[in-house]
Amino acid sequence: MAPGRVLLVAGSDSSGGAGLEAGQKVLAAHGCYAMTATTALTVQNTTGVKGIHVIPSTFVEQQMEACLEDVGADVITTGMLAAADTIEAIARQVVKHKTRALVVDPVMVSSSGAQLLPHEAIRGLSQHLLPLTTVLTPNLPEAKLILAEAGNSGSVPPPQGAIESVVDVEALGRQIQAMGPQWVLLKGGHLPFRADMTVASTEAEREVVVDVLLGPDDFVLRLQSPWQESMSTHGTGCSLAAAISSGLSKGQNVPVAVRAACRYIEAGIRSAPGLGNGCGPLGHFHSIQHLPFSPGYFVEYLLDRPDVKAGYIIQDYLYLIHFARANALAAYKAKNVDDINRATEIVGHILRELQLHINYCESFGVSLSEMKATEENQACTAYTRYVLDVGQSDDWLALQMALAPCLLGYGAVAQMLDADPKTRREGNTYWPWIQNYIADDYVQAVELGSQLLEESMRLQSPSRIEELVKIFIHATKMEIGFWEMFPFK
Repeated sequence: MAPGRVLLVAGSDSSGGAGLEAGQKVLAAHGCYAMTATTALTVQNTTGVKGIHVIPSTFVEQQMEACLEDVGADVITTGMLAAADTIEAIARQVVKHKTRALVVDPVMVSSSGAQLLPHEAIRGLSQHLLPLTTVLTPNLPEAKLILAEAGNSGSVPPPQGAIESVVDVEALGRQIQAMGPQWVLLKGGHLPFRADMTVASTEAEREVVVDVLLGPDDFVLRLQSPWQESMSTHGTGCSLAAAISSGLSKGQNVPVAVRAACRYIEAGIRSAPGLGNGCGPLGHFHSIQHLPFSPGYFVEYLLDRPDVKAGYIIQDYLYLIHFARANALAAYKAKNVDDINRATEIVGHILRELQLHINYCESFGVSLSEMKATEENQACTAYTRYVLDVGQSDDWLALQMALAPCLLGYGAVAQMLDADPKTRREGNTYWPWIQNYIADDYVQAVELGSQLLEESMRLQSPSRIEELVKIFIHATKMEIGFWEMFPFK
């Protein structure tokens, strides 16, 4: 499935916590494809904005055009727009390319107090961009500034009075919605509430943050989250807008996308890394699982781990009987034809190996009846019953990992012995064994087994991968212990 495509039009944050850099982190965390058009370069860190270099609007429009005419975008998201003519350029591109959704984060003043959008640009925002906007995401100071500028121009009444409750927030949002955006999300992080939805007047009364989403047909959604005393709030607005865009790009409706985005930001503040001396960045990747291998390279990763590396040696007749049982159990536990076929193929190889053992032992003067009557040594019992116990108590994948040391090892040792000139001497009793395990059919079985492991492992969590690797390590140790006790040298 193609990823959601989002074009970010915003300023660059040299410290990586806000602007384009934050937006790209968010979109990556949500599995979306991010493109950028840079409106301004900033010199900033967690303590504040030190300098701004505005990019000419013609160049911003060229960046947008290059992305939209080639890759295309499901959503355009704007942040710091820096200049009035940049706003007009963005509006032209939105109309020209008939973008399905436009998310506008009206970045006007930084958290440290720096003015990021001139007054004439705020008026241009209201005139050119808000009528095209799908979701507008102002915080309360930005909402008041938008209405104040519109009031100065006489287009809407100025905001009335102080906000005392969530009802006042909704009234403020409806005024902004009347200016054109389909949906308005008023962010409540600047104004914590008591549990009764009235504004907290003291720090001790701060209990909840309320984000209010207003939509068509008098739609209202209040999203509450616990108030957090945190300095890790740098780039929350940029990150929230990008998170909403990720949902919209995947086909979610606005309320669903907004709810998920608000929860993402709340968790991002809670899991922030605590960087910098001021308002630090969020933990953007709090829900991402980092696999310790690249897709298609699990077996390589597994065999390269220091705690996994080991050698292999020939198993005996009694062990192979239980190994066949375990693979038959794997066929029973399999849920698809490929896995069933793989297990049955391996059972076939084991039966051929059993016949080789019978032939070897006959050449040593040991009959089949004597082999059947031989009591298992402790190492054989411990190893084979461990594999069977994993198969009985755990799932198909765990059983495959318990079987993997033998499946992978036989082929690896056979190839090593085949390549060693010392092995190729006349009268080598085990030469047929070596040829059996470098034959095309066994090589193909190992390749199929490895492929199925690769496909399964990329769907597991890092913690589950560690559990499975421990099964492999323990099975390998059990196998080594069996080899060391084996009577044939």
